[in-house]
Amino acid sequence: MNRLLITLLLCSLSLMIQAQGQQELTLEEVVGGKFYPRNIAQIQAIPGDGDHYTQMNAEGTQVVKYSFKTGQQVEVLFDVTTARECPFKHFDSYQFAPDGSKLLIATKTNYIYRRSYRAEHYIYSLKRNLDGKILNVVEKLSDGGPQQAPVFSPDGYMVAFVRDNNIFLVKLLYGNSESQVTEDGERNKILNGIPDWVYEEEFSMNSALEFSADSKMLAYIRWDESEVPMFSFPLYAGMAPHNSAFESYPGAYTYKYPKTGEANSKVSVHTFDIKSKVTRQVQVPLDADGYIPRIFFTRNPNQLAVVTLNRHQNQLNLYLADPRTTLCKQVLRDESDTYISENALNQIRFYDDHFSFVSERSGYSHLYWCSMSGTQQKQLTSGNYEVIDFLGYSESDGSFYYTSNEESPLCKAIYKIDKKGKKMKLSSQRGTNSAIFSSSMAYYVNRYQNLTTPTVITLNDNSGRQLTTLLDNAELKETISRYAMPQKEFFHFTTSEGVELNGWMMKPCGLEANKRYPVLMYQYSGPGSQQVLDQFSVSWETYMASQGYIVVCVDGRGTGGRGADFTKCTYLKLGYLEARDQVETALWLGQQSYVDKSRIGIWGWSFGGYMTLMSMSEGRPVFKAGVAVAAVTDWRYYDTVYGERFMRTPQENGENYRLTSTFDRAEKLHGSLLLVHGLADDNVHFQNCAEYAEALVQLNKPFEMQLYTNRDHGIYGGKTRLHLYTRLTNFFNRELKGTTH
Repeated sequence: MNRLLITLLLCSLSLMIQAQGQQELTLEEVVGGKFYPRNIAQIQAIPGDGDHYTQMNAEGTQVVKYSFKTGQQVEVLFDVTTARECPFKHFDSYQFAPDGSKLLIATKTNYIYRRSYRAEHYIYSLKRNLDGKILNVVEKLSDGGPQQAPVFSPDGYMVAFVRDNNIFLVKLLYGNSESQVTEDGERNKILNGIPDWVYEEEFSMNSALEFSADSKMLAYIRWDESEVPMFSFPLYAGMAPHNSAFESYPGAYTYKYPKTGEANSKVSVHTFDIKSKVTRQVQVPLDADGYIPRIFFTRNPNQLAVVTLNRHQNQLNLYLADPRTTLCKQVLRDESDTYISENALNQIRFYDDHFSFVSERSGYSHLYWCSMSGTQQKQLTSGNYEVIDFLGYSESDGSFYYTSNEESPLCKAIYKIDKKGKKMKLSSQRGTNSAIFSSSMAYYVNRYQNLTTPTVITLNDNSGRQLTTLLDNAELKETISRYAMPQKEFFHFTTSEGVELNGWMMKPCGLEANKRYPVLMYQYSGPGSQQVLDQFSVSWETYMASQGYIVVCVDGRGTGGRGADFTKCTYLKLGYLEARDQVETALWLGQQSYVDKSRIGIWGWSFGGYMTLMSMSEGRPVFKAGVAVAAVTDWRYYDTVYGERFMRTPQENGENYRLTSTFDRAEKLHGSLLLVHGLADDNVHFQNCAEYAEALVQLNKPFEMQLYTNRDHGIYGGKTRLHLYTRLTNFFNRELKGTTH
C-alpha cells in the first residue's frame, strides 16, 4: 500500500508540474513537427484584381477566393468535387493566367532537384455563363506526358511548357492543339527553356521561358551542356520509398555537374515567332564563359530584357533586345570589386517607362529606379541598412514598397517610400516581417514572427493599418505553454580581433547558479546567410537546451545583414575568417561563469558542416566534439557558380583553395568527430565526405561516420530525420556529458 501511495503521489506531482508548464520536450515531438507553426499555403494575389486573393486549402482540393478588405471567403473558384470531368482528387499547386481568366493546376508532382519538377497540368477556365457561374470544365494540358515549367501567354490563350528538354506550345482556342517549338533537346546535352543543374541551384531558377506582352513571341534560354563533365552516384532499392528495380543490382544517377574551374554550359537566347514559326538567336554580348541568369519580356512587346554576368560574377549587364531584329542595347551595368550578390537578380521589375534594381554600390544593398533608356538612375533608399526585397511599385501614387533591416540586422520590416524620399514603416511589430501585395498595391498579407511569437498572418492596407488577423497560431502558443521550453536570447560580443558579432543563446530551464554547463554551438556561416534573426523556431537545438546544454549560434564574418564590407571580407578565402570567428566564440563562451570550457561542441549542415571541420582544425583546440552534416570539404569539389563567385577558379586562386581546404588542416583536427552524409546528395557530393574520411584514415585520426542510403542534401524520408537527430543526440551526450542515452 505504501508503495502504491507513493506512486500515486508521484504521478499527481508529475501532472501538476506538467500543468504548470513543466512538461518535458521529447525528440520525437520536436522532429515530428508538433511545434511547427501553422501556415496558409499558396496565397496568391489575383492578377488584375486589386481587391482579392486566393489560397489553396490544406487538403489540396480547393482554390478559394478571399477579400483583401475583410479576409472573408468570397467564393470557391475551384473544387475537385464539383468541377466537371475532373480526373484527380487533389492537387499540388496552381497558377493564374496573367489576365486572371484561367487556372493552371498541377497534380502528380515529382521533384527533380531543389526547384524543378514535372507534373500533370490541367486548365480550368474561370469565365462565367449568363447566370454568373464559372464554366467548370477541367481540361488536360497535354496527353504527351508530364510537363515542366509551364507558362501562360499574357492573353491567356496559350501555354508553353517543356518536356524532355524541348519546348511545346498549346493553343487553347484551337482545341488545345499542341505543337513542338524546339527539337534538339536531349538529356545531358541540350536544354531548352529550363536551366541546367548549376543555374537552378545557384541562380534560383526553374524556368527560362517567356511570352511577349502581345502574346506573339516566345523567348527562351538554351543550355548546351555537352562539354560539362558528368557526375554519377549510386542508387539502391532502399525503403521509404522502395525502388524494386535495384533490388539485385544497384543503379546510378548520372548528370552534368560543373565543378570549380571546369567547363560550364554554353548559353544563348532565342526567340520564336508564333505566327511565322521563325526561330532567331539574340545577339547578346557575352563572354564565351559568361552567364545569362535571367530573361524578361518588358511591357513593350519589342523589348526583351536579358541579364548577363561574367564568369567572375562581378559585372552585371542588362540589355534590351528586339526579339525580331535580335539587336541588343545595354541599359545597365553594375560592377563590384568582389561579386554581385545573387539576390540582385530577383529585384529587377519592369514598368511602363522604368525598371527597378537593387545594388550594393553604396556599400549597402539599396533600391534604384532607372529609365528604360538607362540614362537616368535614381537611388531611392540610402543608409547603413539593407533593402532585402523589392515588393512592388504603385503606379497610382508613385510609392515603392520594400523589405529592409533598417531597425536592426536582426529584424525585417515593411516600408514604403515615394520618389521624394518620404518614407513610412508599415509593419507595426518588431521582428521578422514579409509581405504579399495585391496587384493594385492597395493591400498586403503580412507574415510576422519573433523569438517568442510563432507566425501571425494579418491583412493590412498600404498605410500599414491592420484590417484583420487570418492566423495567430494561438493553439501552438497554448501547447508551448505546457512545456518547459528554453527561450532564445540575443547577445553580442567583440572578438580578440576587434570584430563585434551577433548571436543567440538558449539556456536550460532552471539554470543552476555556480554550475558549469556543456555548450553546443550551431552555425551555418555561409556568405550572406543569417541564422541570428528575430524569428521563431522550436528545433533540435531547443530540445538539446532542454537536456542541459547551453546552445549558442553566432553569425561570423561573411554572413549577411551588415553591409557589403562585413559580408564580402571573406572574398577569395572562403572559410578562413569564418572559422576564426567560431573559435573566438568558443573562447568567449569559455570565459562565462556558467560554461564548462572543456565541454564545447559544434555542429552544422552543408556550409555549416564545412565550418565545423574548419573550426575543429583551426589550430586552437577549443572543441571537444563536432558533427559535420553534408559538408563541403574542398571547394574544388563544389560547383562553378557558387565556388567561383566567392573564390574565383582554382587556376587563378590556387593558394587560397589550399588554405581553405579541410584537407590542408586535417592534421590539426582536435576533438571527436562524426561525419554524416546522404549517398544520393546531388548538391554536396558524398565524394567530399569519402575523400576527407580517407585523409583522416591516413593520418590515423579516429572519427565516426553515419551514411544514409538514397538520401539527398536534405537527408529526409520515412524515419530518416528522427534517426539522424537521435544519432546526433547520442553522440553529443556521450562526448560532452559522458552519458550513453
